[in-house]
Amino acid sequence: MTMQSLAATALAATLVILGTAGTGADAWPWMNPTLSPDQRADLVLRQMTPDEKQRLVFGSFATDLPAKFYRAPREARYGSAGYVPGIPRLGLPPQWQTDAGIGVATQGSAPKKLERTALPSGIATTASWNPEIARRGGAMIGREARLSGFNVMLAGGVNLARDPRNGRTFEYGGEDPLLAGTMIGHHVAGIQSNHIISTVKHFALNNQESGRHLLDARIDEAGARMSDLLAFQFAIERSDAGSVMCAYNRVNGTYACENHWLLTQVLRDDWGFRGYVLSDWGAVHSTEQSAKAGLDQDSGFPFDAQPYFGAPLRQAVAQGRVTGHRLNEMAHRILRAMFDNGVVDHPVTPQETEIDFAAHAEVTRTAAEQGAVLLRNEGRLLPLSADLRRIAVIGGHADVGVLSGGGSSQTYPRGGNAVPGLEPRTWPGPIVYYPSSPVRAIQAQVPGAQVSFHDGTDAAEAAHAAREADVAIVFGTQWASESIDVPLTLPGHQDALIAAVAAANPRTVVVLETGGPVLMPWVTQVPAILEAWYPGTEGGQAIANLLFGRVNPSGRLPITFPRDESQLPRPRLDGNGLRPGTPFSVDYFEGARVGYRWFDANNLEPLFPFGYGLTYTQFEYDRLRAGVDGQDLVVSFRVENKGPRRGRDVPQVYVSPAGGGWEAPRRLAGFASVELEPGGDQMVTLSVDPRTLATWDTAAREWRIARGAYRVMVGTHSRDVKETETVHLPERRLPAGWRPGS
Repeated sequence: MTMQSLAATALAATLVILGTAGTGADAWPWMNPTLSPDQRADLVLRQMTPDEKQRLVFGSFATDLPAKFYRAPREARYGSAGYVPGIPRLGLPPQWQTDAGIGVATQGSAPKKLERTALPSGIATTASWNPEIARRGGAMIGREARLSGFNVMLAGGVNLARDPRNGRTFEYGGEDPLLAGTMIGHHVAGIQSNHIISTVKHFALNNQESGRHLLDARIDEAGARMSDLLAFQFAIERSDAGSVMCAYNRVNGTYACENHWLLTQVLRDDWGFRGYVLSDWGAVHSTEQSAKAGLDQDSGFPFDAQPYFGAPLRQAVAQGRVTGHRLNEMAHRILRAMFDNGVVDHPVTPQETEIDFAAHAEVTRTAAEQGAVLLRNEGRLLPLSADLRRIAVIGGHADVGVLSGGGSSQTYPRGGNAVPGLEPRTWPGPIVYYPSSPVRAIQAQVPGAQVSFHDGTDAAEAAHAAREADVAIVFGTQWASESIDVPLTLPGHQDALIAAVAAANPRTVVVLETGGPVLMPWVTQVPAILEAWYPGTEGGQAIANLLFGRVNPSGRLPITFPRDESQLPRPRLDGNGLRPGTPFSVDYFEGARVGYRWFDANNLEPLFPFGYGLTYTQFEYDRLRAGVDGQDLVVSFRVENKGPRRGRDVPQVYVSPAGGGWEAPRRLAGFASVELEPGGDQMVTLSVDPRTLATWDTAAREWRIARGAYRVMVGTHSRDVKETETVHLPERRLPAGWRPGS
């Protein structure tokens, strides 16, 4: 039976139960799919009681919390993130919400965890610079969510990496607004292709986890508009997301979930967002102020101090402190998103046996392969030869699995945790290794070789094993999670281990499984380094395929790797050393100079620059042309594979005003993902979004492109320009809500 027929059967059954079988749209005119989502929301809203409207705007956690004496609603999908009751008499289903990002997540307190496919981390998918990979991965996890009985996924993390120590860097899309917004937007669009709602989160400036409930993010409007907010704007445009999740932190003195400037002026008035705003779990601090500012759904009770949109909102509406019109508006936005995304027309029913785990394994493996970044390959050590006889694999639990990130996005794999019992076992843990063994995958690549594993706890023994081998492969790992931030150093004695192995064997490869950048004091001692990030439930196979050349590395860094913390805008993480519970401010004085823009503006030499990544072949660019077509800047160039292998290239277009005047020397304005056979070539044409050429005029509330000469550059990364053209652009002004085609 097809999903469409199952949905039709479920709807028919509901009609029979309610005694309206055969009348359909006559009894429930809002069930007419030919009407617009707004019309359908208006029709059903007129039939709703005040209590039913209020039911839509208040959500509960879906898992028991004994410490809070909280029992989840019986109708919730136990072990999941949230539940909002439906209205059966009107044919409106509940909202069953799952945490997400890389897959269908289960809360750690649930006694029976869902076992689902996990994609690589968000930053790994972004490192592919391939929107189709992001969309395909989103479609896959969205399908697993639907078949697991969920119709809302709390995915879509687009917060920029202002600080690489952020414990959730692994969930997000890096440091550039165009790249992050494009990749996360396509990911969300893929999820929503399954007739479910996804969020874009965490709105806004949730750029560190330390003190996330206490900190006040201070930034000027122009700096925010040209960086973090632009990333959200791109993501929302590319996804048509049904919802936006507001963040824990304050922004310029006001909590994000009661910030009128963010939720109404920017999101609604400027961008024209038509979905609904829901809170992060525990991010609400008021009833009236939140409702009036633009919050539509208070989510995840009992994480807030009070059920603000429960009895307090009911009382506020009854007393006129929150108008009935505002309650109608909140309910309408939620209903509109439900109709617009097919949540009502295609009701979900758990059908776990229909999940095609084999097909989904191919999706996540391909994403891991395209997202891994080859950082170093001196002497062309990689790809490894199939003729190797002795291989020493060291550290990182590589004998049994690959690392995943922690927190609410944790997706539990089929086969369980490969390394159970690691601390922390409870929130923000547990630490989970997916049972995809790199050692077994490596052995399968070279069945005639002796592949030995050493856990790396004794550096001297590991060095001895490396000395006896033809090649040594060291796995360096760093676990990161929601609610904590992490230093840039590998934990334990891994740096010393890598140095010892490299000294013992000049043919040493380091494979990193990290949530973001790490420092590498041993970088010049190691000929080959592969950043695999958190590679998902097929990560072991993907790593082996890359090491042995079955797949040509094509990932590029979506985030700058610094040489040390002194190169960061804030070498010391804000909030550290304060008494617990003390509010504090973070001054984002760098404004729009995030990541590579900061490094470029301050003439800092990074360890590895934004956009960087090596391959086993060689690509060259020529025939660069830049000109104005109508009002848009259009760039074209040729990419040619001059090397011996088939491979995927990521040409990057950067722009800058010839006379300076921007916050940094250059900005990313476009990119492509191009796969070519040896000797093959392809012309690439990109239309540049004018907002990447503009500055924000706060007084006029508009984008402004200054008249003059602009350099258009194509290169392999932000510090490697191959060709440059100069183009003259006229002055242009764009409204705050401008988007392509508007």
